Amino acid sequence: MSGEIGADMGADAAAGTGPGPARLPLLAVDGLRTWIDAGTSIVHAVDSVGLVLEPGETLALLGESGCGKSMTALSIMRLLPDAAEVVDGSVRLRGTDLLDLPERAMRDVRGARIGMVFQEPMLSLNPVMRIGDQVEEALRRHRPGPATVLRARALELLQSVGLPDAARRLDDYPFQLSGGMRQRVMIALALACDPELLVGDEPTTALDVTIQAQVLGLLRELQRSRGMALLLITHDLGIVAETARRVAVMYAGEIVEVAAVDAFLHGPAHPYSRKLFDSLPERGSRDRPLAVIRGNVPPLDGTFAGCRFAERCDHALPACRRSPPPMVRLGDGRQVRCHLHADPAMAAPGAEPWAPEASAPARGSVDAAAPQHCDAAPAAMPAAVPDAGPGAPPLLVARDLQVHFPLRGGLLRRSRGAVRAVDGVSLELSPGRTLALVGESGCGKTTVGKSLLRLVEPTGGSIAFEGRDLLGLGRSALRPLRARMQIVFQDPYASLNPRIRVGDALDEGMRSLRPEWGGAERAARIARLLEQVGLPADAAGRFPHQFSGGQRQRVAIARALSVEPRLVVCDEPTSALDVSVQAQILNLLRGLQQEMDLAYLFITHNLGVVEVVADDIAVMYLGRIVERGPVRRVLDAPAHPYTRALLSAVPRIDRAVRSPSVPTAAGDPPSPIDPPAGCHFRDRCPEAMPACALRYPDPVSLPGGQVVACHRHAPASEAG
Repeated sequence: MSGEIGADMGADAAAGTGPGPARLPLLAVDGLRTWIDAGTSIVHAVDSVGLVLEPGETLALLGESGCGKSMTALSIMRLLPDAAEVVDGSVRLRGTDLLDLPERAMRDVRGARIGMVFQEPMLSLNPVMRIGDQVEEALRRHRPGPATVLRARALELLQSVGLPDAARRLDDYPFQLSGGMRQRVMIALALACDPELLVGDEPTTALDVTIQAQVLGLLRELQRSRGMALLLITHDLGIVAETARRVAVMYAGEIVEVAAVDAFLHGPAHPYSRKLFDSLPERGSRDRPLAVIRGNVPPLDGTFAGCRFAERCDHALPACRRSPPPMVRLGDGRQVRCHLHADPAMAAPGAEPWAPEASAPARGSVDAAAPQHCDAAPAAMPAAVPDAGPGAPPLLVARDLQVHFPLRGGLLRRSRGAVRAVDGVSLELSPGRTLALVGESGCGKTTVGKSLLRLVEPTGGSIAFEGRDLLGLGRSALRPLRARMQIVFQDPYASLNPRIRVGDALDEGMRSLRPEWGGAERAARIARLLEQVGLPADAAGRFPHQFSGGQRQRVAIARALSVEPRLVVCDEPTSALDVSVQAQILNLLRGLQQEMDLAYLFITHNLGVVEVVADDIAVMYLGRIVERGPVRRVLDAPAHPYTRALLSAVPRIDRAVRSPSVPTAAGDPPSPIDPPAGCHFRDRCPEAMPACALRYPDPVSLPGGQVVACHRHAPASEAG
């Protein structure tokens, strides 16, 4: 099969729009095939991929993990691992085939003509080199000059990407920077030599929503000012909507749809694209299960007789399993690889051409309301939890919870201050309900979750679980309660022992915390648990590495539920998952909650997920809760400027819903070692007033159960 996408679109671009010489596209990928030697088999990671990118254009390459997006980018850059090899196709940069260049010549292309921003900057930056030296090294390779000139250029680059206090940061090491700062350094490195093309491989996946908005805005501004093209690899439809001009959807190693973004958002043509949209959390989906894509991406180490999506497709025809679908050009200029859009005679006798829905509603987003007119220890934030029923006591109550980590230094290891990770948090959680704890990385969300279970020891406050004072219990007295309180971590692979089979991991917890259960009863419970979380019975005999990311998260959930808890802390359980797998996990968690009357503390920074899973929400900033209340009340009418900034920063499929009057938070959060005097958010707040610098605001109760800590909502005599 040839790379017909690249051939067709390249021909269109080369033809130009008027008289004169033919115009070559900036990048033309045609028939690209990349294979990986897996030892016992050959994985066809990229199979006949064709792409065209014009100067100054943004093309988003969209798809699930494992579909070949990153391998396509690495093939273009010729940065493949040793086991991988490009076996066919061409990659032309303004007519020059990069695959024909010797490695020495290709080094002159990387950095100078094509830059790349990788997903995880901490793995890409040299940990033992200062930031300034790394930028200067890139300049020295392609634009040599005097040391003073290189130093000045490095400073200019870091300033251009918005790195705070760039002159001082030149001598910092990567570990001294926040995630957002490190990603800005990576962008500066990629742009050091004014490349014609920037490849961004999931450049914002590991960032909070506010920092993500800053980085995406920076990329758009740099692209406009430099006339640079951008190939953006992502699995986030919101980022596609807000950043790209065109989108190419990738599935199982091949491109299945190419379209202008506006046309794609209003009606994706391929069944796989439609399923991605349907899997997104959206308003109103709390009362019904999210749509899921059944099954998994097929393994790429074999051959395909027909369509690669046929086994997961709701519209599959007999022809879909007999022959590979052709790439069909539709009337609106898009292309789709699908029998359903081809001549009906090619698919099945009497079949009618299939068409997607006329429009795709805005999904996975929430609307920020218009702004409202908003160092002593803070007053406790009162819990604003709706009544769980007549006489129903809360399952968990935390009051003025504090977790301070001492900083010690010097020869005698004397205390030199403390990290105020959690600094006076109060919350309540009732049986069968979900409280979402949201905020940026470093605000203390995970520490709150761990301290409630005493996996991290609190330094102040109180915690009552089922009416018992947890902080007054010794280790032996606390142990029986461990079975009633469990946690699901963000990274299941890191939290599962890679050398223990799944069945043994489940059995280990039950033997430790439920000693009254015999071996036969534990075995029966393991089988029932695996069925409950949607895993096959033979999963008990497998190791963690033999599962996909979504399946491993199901194992982690099964392990947490194996001892019949009443409270489960879910620490970012879906943040590393594709949207289709995320939908499966969210459906599972909601179903198990209804079946077992579980209470969830759901820690996340994904506000689209919050709307689907949560009853109540608490917004956390720098160790303290700044707003809380019923989820729909808070998301529909946010009272704190920080909550509004979070909502405004969420990438939205319907770009019209973003209000330009609600700015996102600027800069990075301050250090919890030395927080600002007064309101901690004041240096980033567009609505700050003199009172914000004087003292931390007391919590104020608003109609509808909302509670907000903001001087804008204080009585006039106090806000003064």
